[in-house]
Amino acid sequence: MLYPMKLDLARGRVLQIEMDEAAFRSASFLDERMLTPATRGGWIRLPELLQQTAGLTGGCPLHFIFHTGHVGSTLVSRLLDETGRVLSLREPLPLRTLAAAQDALRDGTAGAPTPAQLDSLLTMCVSLWRRGFADTQAVIVKATSSCARLAPALFAAAPDAKAIYLNLQPEIWLATLLAGENSSVDLRGHAPERLRRLDAYLDSPWQPPQELAAGELAAISWLAETVTQRALLADNPQRVLTIDFDEFLQDVPGHLRSILAHFDLPEAPEFLAQVLRSPVLTRYSKAPEHPYDPGLRAAVLQDSRQRNRREIVKGMRLIESLIGAQPGIAALFAASAR
Repeated sequence: MLYPMKLDLARGRVLQIEMDEAAFRSASFLDERMLTPATRGGWIRLPELLQQTAGLTGGCPLHFIFHTGHVGSTLVSRLLDETGRVLSLREPLPLRTLAAAQDALRDGTAGAPTPAQLDSLLTMCVSLWRRGFADTQAVIVKATSSCARLAPALFAAAPDAKAIYLNLQPEIWLATLLAGENSSVDLRGHAPERLRRLDAYLDSPWQPPQELAAGELAAISWLAETVTQRALLADNPQRVLTIDFDEFLQDVPGHLRSILAHFDLPEAPEFLAQVLRSPVLTRYSKAPEHPYDPGLRAAVLQDSRQRNRREIVKGMRLIESLIGAQPGIAALFAASAR
């Protein structure tokens, strides 16, 4: 299969590479990290690919995994691979390009695509993602966490698509994120976009401190992604299944059964009976060469809670204060709790 790996809007071209089913299964990220000297492919002009895909119909059912980051989305994607019925596309790079293009359109940035051009790009990508192999019963795109802001546009481009949306309770999420050595760099890199996204849901202006602490940055990240999740759920209650990752780990077969049903896939009783013995549950999903299981995860969380106690407290206070002071955000949380 020729897979559209990179969308270069500035030069009006798309990089297509050759991939077989095994290559998709092994890839944790469908971006530059998967390229090797042996990769075969080449660039095609964007207008030509748009013309080739115009009016395409059929293909496999297409669904999505959205998530707030660090909540087991890659693990769930890899477990769905094990059913033998799903083609998983993990973090396609064009999603990030399209999310940035949507931001540019919203902000009126020079050179941004028009609404019609963005719709055409989304339709093209959806058509190309729908392609599967002989045994593919559904294609499931696992988005990059920050690309969940593109979810309404993706749902419009794929009206039959459904999604699961993974999250964690805030204290656990803060401890998880702050456990990473490079968490501060990652948080500061994403902070401007997340602050702009959060601002759209504020009923009154909120001026963040000039220098947010690491725990506060993490809190902003959780709140922006969670507000995005709850807004999507409010607008699409039948199309979105929300899953708490801690609860998922407590009943993996039960939650996978619910996910398969949500995506209109057969239950796969043999898979569900064996899933707790899957090696996927014993490896770090983004880098399977490293061991990682629920026991190690619990130890990492305990260590983070000890080392980052003050930052976690700062983050929790900020989340509570913003929910309490902003009726628009509070309403989203109240609606999803019902």
